[in-house]
Amino acid sequence: MDAAAFIGTSWICALALCAVLGDAFLPFIPSGSLVILAVLRTSQVDGAPLLLGLGVAIASFLGDLLLLNLARRGAPAVQRRLAHRPKLAASVERMQQSFAGRSSRTAAAIVIIARFVPAGRTVLDLAVGHSPERGGFLRWSALAALLWAAYIVSLGWLNSHWFDTAWLSLAVSCAAATTISTAVARWARRRRHAVAV
Repeated sequence: MDAAAFIGTSWICALALCAVLGDAFLPFIPSGSLVILAVLRTSQVDGAPLLLGLGVAIASFLGDLLLLNLARRGAPAVQRRLAHRPKLAASVERMQQSFAGRSSRTAAAIVIIARFVPAGRTVLDLAVGHSPERGGFLRWSALAALLWAAYIVSLGWLNSHWFDTAWLSLAVSCAAATTISTAVARWARRRRHAVAV
């Protein structure tokens, strides 16, 4: 790999890690797509997918930790966001109710599932931040970050080896990630309605 290619790849990796960190606050950031793109650009470098996966897991956990602490301290920006977005505030309240009083195993499952649902980690971080106790949230958040990083990096890596062209690998990987996230979100919604009834 020449110097220009290395610099280009480094920028994509840095952008992907920043996106993963930031999508705790701004869930519309296409962090998964950027991670897949970074994987495709580095898939031929020995050990790069593993290092990228570790970086993604750390960035994901740090994003949760930052938003959790901002919510816990009652940061004005967080309060304004909840005040101006009634749907988000209602989602946070529902998450608090579903998280409260749950067994350790059920709470861990909620944290892990929320990582795979669009905007799920944002709602969860705000809910836990506004709750009186964290319980084992940080431990489960770290586990969820590792699982999501392994999933998204593996998805990009596998498709980079299955298809000859980078654009097709990117398209298939992003479509698969979107389909899986949508399926998990629908399953979680059906499960919540079934429990409510």
